[in-house]
Amino acid sequence: MVVELTINGNAYELEAPVGRTLAEVLRLDLGLTGTKIACGEGHCGACTVQLDGVPVLSCITLVHTVGDREVTTIEGLREHPLVEAFVEADATQCGFCTPGQIVTASALLAANASPSDDEIRHAMAGNLCRCGTYPKIERAIHTVAGDGGGS
Repeated sequence: MVVELTINGNAYELEAPVGRTLAEVLRLDLGLTGTKIACGEGHCGACTVQLDGVPVLSCITLVHTVGDREVTTIEGLREHPLVEAFVEADATQCGFCTPGQIVTASALLAANASPSDDEIRHAMAGNLCRCGTYPKIERAIHTVAGDGGGS
Protein backbone atom coordinates (compact mmCIF):
# COMPACT_ATOMS: atom_id res chain seq x y z
CA MET A 1 0.00 0.00 0.00
CA VAL A 2 1.24 3.50 -0.79
CA VAL A 3 1.63 5.72 2.27
CA GLU A 4 2.05 9.49 2.22
CA LEU A 5 3.71 10.94 5.31
CA THR A 6 4.85 14.34 6.50
CA ILE A 7 7.87 13.92 8.75
CA ASN A 8 9.74 16.86 10.24
CA GLY A 9 8.14 19.08 7.61
CA ASN A 10 9.16 16.91 4.66
CA ALA A 11 6.71 14.97 2.48
CA TYR A 12 7.36 11.30 1.71
CA GLU A 13 5.54 8.74 -0.39
CA LEU A 14 6.49 5.10 -0.06
CA GLU A 15 5.24 1.57 -0.38
CA ALA A 16 4.58 -0.07 2.98
CA PRO A 17 2.75 -3.32 3.63
CA VAL A 18 -0.21 -3.27 6.01
CA GLY A 19 1.15 -4.10 9.45
CA ARG A 20 4.38 -2.11 9.06
CA THR A 21 5.03 0.09 12.05
CA LEU A 22 5.89 3.75 11.95
CA ALA A 23 9.19 2.97 13.70
CA GLU A 24 10.14 0.47 10.98
CA VAL A 25 9.32 2.98 8.25
CA LEU A 26 11.29 5.73 9.96
CA ARG A 27 14.38 3.62 10.60
CA LEU A 28 14.46 1.11 7.75
CA ASP A 29 12.78 2.91 4.87
CA LEU A 30 13.71 6.54 5.54
CA GLY A 31 16.99 6.18 7.45
CA LEU A 32 15.79 8.28 10.37
CA THR A 33 17.58 6.16 12.95
CA GLY A 34 17.27 8.55 15.88
CA THR A 35 14.02 6.83 16.78
CA LYS A 36 15.04 3.71 18.70
CA ILE A 37 13.27 0.37 18.91
CA ALA A 38 13.93 -1.32 22.23
CA CYS A 39 11.03 -3.38 23.57
CA GLY A 40 8.98 -3.38 20.36
CA GLU A 41 5.83 -3.65 22.49
CA GLY A 42 5.11 -0.08 23.59
CA HIS A 43 6.44 -0.46 27.13
CA CYS A 44 9.67 1.57 27.22
CA GLY A 45 9.19 4.83 25.29
CA ALA A 46 12.47 4.63 23.33
CA CYS A 47 10.52 4.84 20.06
CA THR A 48 8.49 7.93 21.00
CA VAL A 49 7.69 10.38 18.21
CA GLN A 50 5.03 13.06 18.02
CA LEU A 51 1.89 12.96 15.91
CA ASP A 52 0.58 16.52 15.65
CA GLY A 53 2.55 17.36 18.78
CA VAL A 54 1.31 14.43 20.86
CA PRO A 55 3.79 11.74 21.95
CA VAL A 56 3.05 8.27 20.54
CA LEU A 57 4.91 4.97 20.60
CA SER A 58 6.01 4.40 17.02
CA CYS A 59 6.82 0.71 17.58
CA ILE A 60 3.10 -0.04 18.00
CA THR A 61 1.71 2.63 15.67
CA LEU A 62 0.88 1.16 12.28
CA VAL A 63 2.09 3.48 9.56
CA HIS A 64 -1.12 3.27 7.54
CA THR A 65 -3.02 4.77 10.50
CA VAL A 66 -0.90 7.93 10.59
CA GLY A 67 -2.81 9.59 7.76
CA ASP A 68 -2.13 13.24 7.11
CA ARG A 69 -0.83 14.06 10.59
CA GLU A 70 2.59 15.66 11.09
CA VAL A 71 5.21 13.27 12.47
CA THR A 72 8.05 14.83 14.48
CA THR A 73 11.09 12.72 15.30
CA ILE A 74 14.22 13.53 17.26
CA GLU A 75 15.81 14.60 13.97
CA GLY A 76 13.16 17.31 13.74
CA LEU A 77 14.11 18.55 17.21
CA ARG A 78 17.86 18.93 16.61
CA GLU A 79 17.76 22.63 17.42
CA HIS A 80 15.42 22.33 20.40
CA PRO A 81 16.95 23.73 23.62
CA LEU A 82 16.27 20.40 25.37
CA VAL A 83 19.10 18.80 23.39
CA GLU A 84 21.70 21.08 24.95
CA ALA A 85 19.96 20.98 28.34
CA PHE A 86 20.18 17.17 28.40
CA VAL A 87 23.89 17.37 27.64
CA GLU A 88 24.52 20.08 30.24
CA ALA A 89 22.57 18.18 32.91
CA ASP A 90 24.42 14.94 32.06
CA ALA A 91 21.02 13.35 31.41
CA THR A 92 22.18 11.33 28.43
CA GLN A 93 24.28 8.58 30.09
CA CYS A 94 24.20 5.70 27.57
CA GLY A 95 21.93 7.78 25.31
CA PHE A 96 19.65 5.02 24.10
CA CYS A 97 16.49 6.43 25.68
CA THR A 98 17.45 10.06 25.08
CA PRO A 99 15.62 10.58 21.76
CA GLY A 100 12.31 9.37 23.21
CA GLN A 101 12.87 11.36 26.38
CA ILE A 102 13.51 14.59 24.44
CA VAL A 103 10.56 14.03 22.10
CA THR A 104 8.25 13.51 25.08
CA ALA A 105 9.70 16.41 27.07
CA SER A 106 9.35 18.80 24.13
CA ALA A 107 5.65 17.92 23.84
CA LEU A 108 5.26 18.52 27.58
CA LEU A 109 6.91 21.94 27.38
CA ALA A 110 4.82 22.90 24.34
CA ALA A 111 1.69 22.15 26.36
CA ASN A 112 2.94 23.47 29.72
CA ALA A 113 5.80 25.95 29.67
CA SER A 114 6.49 25.66 33.41
CA PRO A 115 5.63 22.15 34.65
CA SER A 116 5.96 21.12 38.28
CA ASP A 117 8.03 18.10 39.30
CA ASP A 118 4.86 16.02 39.52
CA GLU A 119 3.72 17.13 36.06
CA ILE A 120 7.13 16.24 34.62
CA ARG A 121 7.10 12.82 36.29
CA HIS A 122 3.58 12.14 35.03
CA ALA A 123 4.37 13.19 31.45
CA MET A 124 7.66 11.28 31.38
CA ALA A 125 6.38 8.11 33.10
CA GLY A 126 6.21 6.14 29.85
CA ASN A 127 9.89 6.72 29.06
CA LEU A 128 12.18 4.29 30.84
CA CYS A 129 15.87 4.95 31.47
CA ARG A 130 18.02 1.97 32.41
CA CYS A 131 20.75 4.32 33.62
CA GLY A 132 18.39 5.97 36.11
CA THR A 133 19.03 9.56 35.07
CA TYR A 134 15.52 10.69 36.02
CA PRO A 135 16.65 13.54 38.35
CA LYS A 136 18.95 14.83 35.61
CA ILE A 137 16.18 14.59 33.03
CA GLU A 138 13.92 16.60 35.34
CA ARG A 139 16.71 19.17 35.80
CA ALA A 140 17.11 19.51 32.02
CA ILE A 141 13.38 20.07 31.58
CA HIS A 142 13.33 22.67 34.36
CA THR A 143 16.34 24.39 32.77
CA VAL A 144 14.47 24.83 29.49
CA ALA A 145 11.32 25.85 31.36
CA GLY A 146 13.44 28.55 32.99
CA ASP A 147 12.12 27.90 36.46
CA GLY A 148 15.43 26.89 37.97
CA GLY A 149 14.70 23.47 39.31
CA GLY A 150 11.25 22.48 40.23
CA SER A 151 8.40 22.88 42.56
